Amino acid sequence: MIKKTLCFSNPIYLSLRNAQLVLHLPEVESNETLPEAMKKEAERTIPIEDIGVVILDNRRITVTSGVLEALLDNNCAVITCDQKSMPVGLLLPLCGNNTQNERFRSQLDASLPLRKQLWQQTVKQKILNQEYVLRTNTDKETNCMKVWANDVRSGDPDNLEARAAAYYWRNLFTDYPDFVRDREGTPPNNLLNYGYAILRAVIARALVGSGLLPTLGIHHHNRYNAYCLADDIMEPYRPYVDQLVVDIIHCSDDVSVITKELKMQLLGIPMLDVVVNGKRSPLMIAAQQTTASLAKCFAGEVRRISYPEM
Repeated sequence: MIKKTLCFSNPIYLSLRNAQLVLHLPEVESNETLPEAMKKEAERTIPIEDIGVVILDNRRITVTSGVLEALLDNNCAVITCDQKSMPVGLLLPLCGNNTQNERFRSQLDASLPLRKQLWQQTVKQKILNQEYVLRTNTDKETNCMKVWANDVRSGDPDNLEARAAAYYWRNLFTDYPDFVRDREGTPPNNLLNYGYAILRAVIARALVGSGLLPTLGIHHHNRYNAYCLADDIMEPYRPYVDQLVVDIIHCSDDVSVITKELKMQLLGIPMLDVVVNGKRSPLMIAAQQTTASLAKCFAGEVRRISYPEM
């Protein structure tokens, strides 16, 4: 079952009752000018087991400890945002799989050649997915990207990922001819940042559910990054976010500010259609298939990660 993504952008009080997330709107309940019927509608309940991602995007949100415990018990990712509504924090459960210790050991014992081969698969599929997005949205030549994907060697020592990325970003956004991909850059970097943050949470959640350690990457190894493996595994999924941002730009006059309407479209990322092993499923389900295959790679049961193909 596809889990729900909830985003709270207004002051709200979140509590727990009978395994249900209870939503209270204090400003509505305290407003004496509103009719009683409307005040009664100020409280809603949602089954905890139906929730996959929660985004807290207001400084006046109150969350009880019981809610956080229940969300984490159900392997839910909780994202916190800053005053600019950009995700800055991610909360995940410590234990998400019955055989977590065994899988941790397999992951920690993974040889350098295995990790290099897994990174090779990751980079190759990322470039192929980028090629598809560029080919379907522009008239730019993309055969070079196919060549780069086929030429990726174990560990990508030639850094073909960076070469493909430079060509990809230089040509993708036709409405922004001078676009440079930069976290602190001009729009539509803001849309990409927000979308990638949601994607990262979905992938990290799937990794924990597969009994893997999100901190220990196969390529990324920044000592200050707690989600190196999530950053590795999300790479072939990034073009799905890129395609969504391209679609948003074509339908919007102004993307300089992430409005409520734009945010609602980006919150649909976990529900995007993704094809893995020839089967179509929502991105959140596909991520679980990908991380489950990664765990099998570490255990020596299979040799390839099940990545999405566009």
